Order: sequence, then structure tokens, then C-alpha cells
Amino acid sequence: MIVTLTINPAIDRIIGVDRLAFEDRAYINSSRESPGGRGINASCVIHAFGGETVALLTSGGDSGQRLEALLAGCGYRTSVVPIHNAIRTNLTITDKHGLTVNINEAGPTLEKAEVASVERAVREALENASWLLVCGSLPPGVPASFYGKLIGMARRKKVKTLLHADREALREGIEAKPTVVTPNEKEAERLLSRTLLTRTHYLEAAEQIRSMGAESVVLSLASRGAVGAYPDGLFEALPPRIDAVCPIGAGDALSAGYTWAMKRKANAADALRWGVAAGTASARVPGMRFATLEQTQEIYRQVEVRRVE
Repeated sequence: MIVTLTINPAIDRIIGVDRLAFEDRAYINSSRESPGGRGINASCVIHAFGGETVALLTSGGDSGQRLEALLAGCGYRTSVVPIHNAIRTNLTITDKHGLTVNINEAGPTLEKAEVASVERAVREALENASWLLVCGSLPPGVPASFYGKLIGMARRKKVKTLLHADREALREGIEAKPTVVTPNEKEAERLLSRTLLTRTHYLEAAEQIRSMGAESVVLSLASRGAVGAYPDGLFEALPPRIDAVCPIGAGDALSAGYTWAMKRKANAADALRWGVAAGTASARVPGMRFATLEQTQEIYRQVEVRRVE
């Protein structure tokens, strides 16, 4: 079982427009709502690939009821921790050329008792888990150390962990020694307080993040693929050129594809290849949807993985 945690889920409203241009009018072509949050997205991909997953999430208010209704037909198991305040609503606007704007709310404030309920739910889920994915932002009221606490709990249960977070939650989570951490370029820049511009910068950044405590690092670089820093060295995964339609969520697909492959006993380099294939394939799919296993396999055959000497 691959368990994902989304402590700050959302209703994602996705609006398709004819074109996005600064200081000009855009016309709406489509609008829909979907369940949002990095852990939920990861469970969606893992399920689509035939993996067994359960998505832990918080839910409250009218927006929480809408989220649960949207998840009712998702096909994978969910476990809901009730909270008092309404969950957030995020807005994604994308045009036919792949230009995308993502605007997120901070999320509801969680009380201490609600945070404790989430911790209990994770502890129970770990009894049947092989992996725990802790993903996304922390809502107000949740300490930055929370992800690190969960990672330590999983380590004691001999459950592997993936961390996909930002800012202090990322920093403190890395110190808890997750199995793998999957920051994107901007998250890595904030973590390291430096700008990453060149291939050398990316390789150095992945190694530096690993030295902070993570067993392995997968640094996601969007259309440039990813860099993997492992105990046995550095690897690069280079995807084919594609026409990106909606890149939002591609990083979540990468994390899911990587974990799915590791669960299937892939080596780290091949898991990196699967992760980049999943992210790249999903970027070709419109409207915050995710690629199927067949679509991902098509890209997988075109991803080049090489060791950095």
C-alpha cells in the first residue's frame, strides 16, 4: 500500500481560456472543478498505473463536502479527517498554448486537536503501508516540524517516505531523513537561498540537498527533466521535447511515477526515468488531468537516463 497525505487539500477550479496575455482580455472556453492537493494527485496517478493506494486528507465545510463528492468516484480508497473550517479553493487558468497561472489560497486554520487527529490517522495507515508520501503545503496552525515528525514515525515502522513540500516544511522534513525528497527548481532555490541557472548548478543543488539529510534527491526541472542524487552517484533523466498543454501537477505525477516504480522493485535510475516520463506525459494532457500508464509508457521509451561522471 502506498499512503499519501494531503493535509491541505483544495477544490481546484480549472478555467481554459483562448489565450493569456498581459493587460488584455481573455475569453473562457471551459470551466470545471476537480479534487486538488499533491497527495491526492499522486494517489490518482498511482491508481491509474495499477498501484494500490489510499489518500489521507482533511475535509471541512461546504467545500469539503464538494471535495468528498468529487472523490467518491475516484476508484481508490480515501480516508478523511474531519476539520471545522472549510478547505480552500484554488484557481488555475490555462490557455491552448500551455501558458498557465495557478493561484492558491493558504488554507483553513487547523486546531491542535485536528492536527493530532491527522497524526493518528497516519499512524494507523502506516500499519499496512510500504510507502508514505507527505505532500504539499501545511495549512495555518500546523507547525513546520509536522512532516518531519511523520517521517520519523514512518522510519520507526520501516516504511519508506517521499517528501514533496516547500520552505520550512521542506527544510525540517529533510532533517528527518526521508527516503527521497522531490523539490522542483523554485523550491530548491528557496531551500538553498541561491539561484539555479545551469546544469552545474542543478547537479550541485541535488548533492547539497542530499547532504542535508535525505537518503536520495530527485530535483524536478520541468521540461529539462530531473537530476537524481543517490548514495551511488548522480543521474540525469532527459525527456523528449513535447508541446506542454497544462504543466500544473506534472511534479505530482513525477513523485507518483517514481514511487510506483520503486514499489515495483525498479532501481533508482529506472525509477527516475519513470518519474520523468509520468511528469512529461501529464504535461501533455489538458485541464489538470493526468496521463494514463499507456501514455506514460510511450514517453518512458524516449527518456534518456545517464550517469554523471
